[in-house]
Amino acid sequence: MYILHIEHPVPDYDGWKQAFDSDPVGRVKMGVRRYQILRPLDNPNFVMIDLEFDTAGQAEALLAAMRNVWKGVDGKIIFNPQARISQVVEDKEFEKSQIGA
Repeated sequence: MYILHIEHPVPDYDGWKQAFDSDPVGRVKMGVRRYQILRPLDNPNFVMIDLEFDTAGQAEALLAAMRNVWKGVDGKIIFNPQARISQVVEDKEFEKSQIGA
């Protein structure tokens, strides 16, 4: 599994979220299996997005498509987006009964 991690400040989260939800590159068509959006507790105008893929090639293709999108919105909806593709090498989930025991 491969994760495309994107992060950047946003001047207005609701406006950014509307643009994100419009899905200008077609995430599912590009191979995204799932995504999550995170915001730091101390900065609601900063977003981090993790998009999950089966292959590195899919992640690279979506990143290339997003770089084209960013050219038109950088400085308006987002600022200075940063991205990195990582391979998941281990994933462990604990049972609720194990947490805090």
